[in-house]
Amino acid sequence: MSRADVEIAGSGLAEVTCAWLLAARGHRVRLRARPDEGRRALLLDASTQALLRSLWGIAEPAELDLVTHALTHRRARWGATPAAPRRGQPAVVVDGAQLAARLRDRLAAHHPDTVAEESGGGRLPRWTVTAASHPDDQWTAGRRRLLAGEAALAPGQDDTTARLDCTDLAWLHLTPLGDGNALLQAMVPGPATHPENLLGRLLAASDLAPRLRCAPTTAVSLPAAPRLHRIPATAPTADTPGRLLVGAGAIRYDPLSGTGTAQALRTAVLATAVIHAAATGTSPEALCAHYAARLRTAFRAHLDTCARLYPQAFPSAAWHHEIDACR
Repeated sequence: MSRADVEIAGSGLAEVTCAWLLAARGHRVRLRARPDEGRRALLLDASTQALLRSLWGIAEPAELDLVTHALTHRRARWGATPAAPRRGQPAVVVDGAQLAARLRDRLAAHHPDTVAEESGGGRLPRWTVTAASHPDDQWTAGRRRLLAGEAALAPGQDDTTARLDCTDLAWLHLTPLGDGNALLQAMVPGPATHPENLLGRLLAASDLAPRLRCAPTTAVSLPAAPRLHRIPATAPTADTPGRLLVGAGAIRYDPLSGTGTAQALRTAVLATAVIHAAATGTSPEALCAHYAARLRTAFRAHLDTCARLYPQAFPSAAWHHEIDACR
């Protein structure tokens, strides 16, 4: 097998994981790290933790000294139906930016030649792997936004249970963070000019309101509709490297699924398989076509799920555009 020269342009979870897997298979990898992001709470369920452990050879996320809080249960109310019973669903809260940075440190310790500020040696890479892509190159299924802000839990509230609730306009998710605060998120069917005001109104209309001292005083509004890059993989030519998009640059799930982190890690696994197979003589063009087809299949399946679930909870006209976009 010949070794591939690969440039990893970025240092998010998917990019760093791809660098780790490729280096472990003997490929020449150079990681160009981006500046660290600000604090970003991630909720990792048991299956995502298991995937992370298997890929990185760690016993638990706690081994990286990153777990800020452990959750034991989840309770959900979808649409106008009564809330389901509280059920066991272990999960941990971590800082996503710190997790990526700690994994990058692990990569540097095990494969010290992979991490550099700039790609070295003047050698043109055979492949470039990145999560960076332009919105104009993506197909987006809708225009919904995720509102997010933090607020203090009310006295005596259970901080080991994540909760999902619905209003007529949005679903809301409350994630205790373990420091007396909780992350409140709400999915709405379109842009919000004043996200903190809308988030407060949605909280007041939900069963989650008594669980917080008050609504978040600040909030962000983030694009959250599922999206897929139109050309997530291109084969190398004599003059240009091949390009593989990973993570959210390739595919983004609706946050309701709770599988975004696991999906990002799986794109890294698939990109690694493409590069490794090409180095053994398999046609890069065929591999890139397979990569794109796998992502399209996953995207269609996710949209089918959204198109089935959202009409159950939101029969109002406000959600018609989003449901039609998923269909």
